Amino acid sequence: MKTASRPLLLSLRPRFAQAILDGSKSAELRRRRVSAEPGTAVILYASSPLMAVVGTARVEKVRVLTPRGAWPHHGPNTALTRQEYYDYLDGSDIACLIYLHHIQRLPVVLPLGELRSTHRFHPPQSYRFITHDDPKTLQQLAAAVGPT
Repeated sequence: MKTASRPLLLSLRPRFAQAILDGSKSAELRRRRVSAEPGTAVILYASSPLMAVVGTARVEKVRVLTPRGAWPHHGPNTALTRQEYYDYLDGSDIACLIYLHHIQRLPVVLPLGELRSTHRFHPPQSYRFITHDDPKTLQQLAAAVGPT
């Protein structure tokens, strides 16, 4: 299986996870290129203090631009102020924008403690692809998002 077709586990600050779930944020910004093809399943993990899987989505598209080139057209989709945007990308040569669609809020969040109850699960700092070593609950959730 190609890396890009495996489900993506995306760690987000709770503020940004909520903005994605409520539709006020359509692009997740990263300092490093994310190799995810359109249609890739995405599991949304909200970091501390929530520490839980809160939703799912699919990758609509990924755009890699310069920070200055990305802001005018894509900045407003990131739910960041201009200052936050440039502070985050300070020192980076790229702005990787992951556009999400088919966003679904989980009816009940999946807490970190539950994910760790049967596996040595560690959420990523930024993102990673889900593997067969991850908790079955997480794998089943990713499978439910499914391919396009």
